Amino acid sequence: MTISDSKIKLDIKKIQLDFPILAREVRNNRKLIYLDSAATSQKPQVVIDAQNRFYETINSGVHRGAYYLAELATDAHEHAREIISGFINIKPDQLIFTKNATESINLLSYAFLNATLKSKTDAAVDKRLVLNAGDEILVSELEHHANLVPWQELCLKTGAVLKWIPITDQGLLDYSKVDELIGVKTKIVSISHMSNVLGSITDIELIRKAAKSVNAFFFIDACQSVPHMPVDFTKLGADAIVWSGHKMLGPLGIGLLAATTELLDIMPPFITGGSMIETVSMQKSTFAKAPKKFEAGTPPAAEAVGLGAAVEYLQKIGMQNVHDHERHLTKLMVDGLKNIEGVTIYGPTDDRERGSTVSFALNGLHPHDVGQVLDDMGIAVRVGNHCARPIMDKLKVQSTTRASTYIYNDDSDIEALLDGINEVFKFFGAR
Repeated sequence: MTISDSKIKLDIKKIQLDFPILAREVRNNRKLIYLDSAATSQKPQVVIDAQNRFYETINSGVHRGAYYLAELATDAHEHAREIISGFINIKPDQLIFTKNATESINLLSYAFLNATLKSKTDAAVDKRLVLNAGDEILVSELEHHANLVPWQELCLKTGAVLKWIPITDQGLLDYSKVDELIGVKTKIVSISHMSNVLGSITDIELIRKAAKSVNAFFFIDACQSVPHMPVDFTKLGADAIVWSGHKMLGPLGIGLLAATTELLDIMPPFITGGSMIETVSMQKSTFAKAPKKFEAGTPPAAEAVGLGAAVEYLQKIGMQNVHDHERHLTKLMVDGLKNIEGVTIYGPTDDRERGSTVSFALNGLHPHDVGQVLDDMGIAVRVGNHCARPIMDKLKVQSTTRASTYIYNDDSDIEALLDGINEVFKFFGAR
C-alpha cells in the first residue's frame, strides 16, 4: 500500500530526530511506530534536558528558601508558569499546577463540595458555589471517567442530580437535546472539548451559550485539544479548563487548571497545608491568593520546567501547523480504514469534525488480539475501553482498538498501520 507524501510544510523527519525514543527498536527488532499519543505523548530531547538540568543545577525548595539555589528554582518554576499561561492566553496567576488533569477536575468538584459544607457555618461562602438537593450538573456521554466520576461523587454528597447530553450514532453530541437538558436548575456544565475515544470535537460555543444563559459554571476537559490545536482560553469563554502536561510532549506528573480570576477568588481550596497559607495559628488559618491557594505542599517544579520547554517547542512549530499536520494524517487513516474490508470505524468519518484519535474494530476479532499482533510488528496502539466505559456501552462493544497521532508521526506510520491491519486479518484468517 502506498500513500502519497504529505504536502504539509513541516519537516517531520527532522522533528522525529528530536525524540530519542523513536530511534529504539521494540519487539522482534522492529522500528517503533508510536500511535498512542492520546494516552501519553513522547518527549523531545529539549524537555528531557530541561528537567534534568533542574535536578543537576538548581534543585531546591521552590518558594521556601532565600539562598541562591532556592531563588533560581523559584524563578524557573514561575517562568514556566508564565510560558504555559501565555500559551493559552491567560495571566500567570490564573494557572494552577496539579499532578494531572484528573486532580484538576477533582479540585473543581471539591471546591463546590467544600463550599456547600462550609456554607452551613460560614456566611461568607459565595452562594454560587453552594449546591442544594435537586440542583443539576450536566456532562455528556463522551466523557473520560475523569470528567464523570468526580461529578457523580459530588452529586452523591450534595443531593445534586447528574444529567448528560447523549451522543448520536456518528459519535457527535446530540445538540438537539441541549436546550431541554440545560435549565434554571443547572449549576455546572462540564464537557470534553474532544473525545479521547472517538476524536469528536465539541461545538464549545453552542454549549457555552446554553450554560451561560442560565448562569451555570462552564468547565472544559481540554486534554485532547490543548496539545493538538490552537486554544485561547479567553475565546472559549469557559470558567475553567483542565489538561495534562504529559499529553503535550511534557513530563508525567503535572496537570493544569486554568480559570477566571473571579472563580479562583471565590473557590475554597481543595488541599490544605504548607505553602498555600497566608496566616496560621492554633485556632485557624487564612489562605493565600491563587495560584498558591491551590498548590499546597511541594510543587512539581522540575515537571513545570520540563513542560515549559515542551510548550516552547510546540510554539516554535506552531499550533496551527500541528493541527493541520494531524488533520492530514487523520484523513489518511480514516480513508485508509474505510478501504479495508471488515473494519468498522467509530465516531465521525469526516476529518473536519474530529481530531486525530481514531477508534475502530476488526470484524470477528477482539481488540486485545489486534493490539498484540500489531505490537509484534512494532506498532503501538491502545486497546480497551480507554477510561470511557459509557461510550463503549453506547457503541454496544466491550472495547476498541485506538490509534492516535502527533507531530512526530508521518505518512509512513499510517501506511504501516493499514498494512498491519491487513496482516492481522491474514494472521487470524478472518475478514
